[in-house]
Amino acid sequence: MSHIRLRPTTADDLPTFYAQQLDPEANRMAAFTAKNPSDREPFAAHWNKLLADESIHKMTVLADEKIAGYIVHFEQFGHPSVGYWLGTEYWGKGIATTVLQTFLQLIPARPVYARVAKDNVGSIRVLQKCGFQTVGEDKGFSAARGSEVEEFIMRREA
Repeated sequence: MSHIRLRPTTADDLPTFYAQQLDPEANRMAAFTAKNPSDREPFAAHWNKLLADESIHKMTVLADEKIAGYIVHFEQFGHPSVGYWLGTEYWGKGIATTVLQTFLQLIPARPVYARVAKDNVGSIRVLQKCGFQTVGEDKGFSAARGSEVEEFIMRREA
C-alpha cells in the first residue's frame, strides 16, 4: 500500500464495512463481534447510532483510496478506548499500525485503552508498537467463537 489516510466515516462507507464483517476469519480474530454478522438490520442500527453520536470519533481507513476499514474512539467500561477493523486483505501490511499512530494524534484523551483477544497476535503487536502496555486481563463470551475468550486490557499513557 503506497498511500494510507483517514477521513471521517459516512453512511456511504457502511456497505464496505458490512461486507468486511462477513469474513469468518476476521470475526474469529476480533472475537467480540455481532451475534450474527450476516444480519444487516442490527449492523445498520449499530452504525447509524455511531454516526449520530458526536462523542464517538470514527474514521474510515483508506488504502490507495479504497476503504480498508475503520478506527473508532469511544468510551468502554468507563475508559476512553480505541478499536479498529481492517478487511483481511489489508492485514499484515503495516496499515493498522500506521492508522493507529495517526489516529492517536487526533484524540486528546489519555490514557487510552484497548481490549484484544489473547490469541490475536497481530493486533497485540500493533498495540505494542503504538505504545500500549498490558495492564490487565478479562474474559467474555465471544459470539464469533461460541465460547468464552480471554482478552488483554491494554493502555497507552501518553
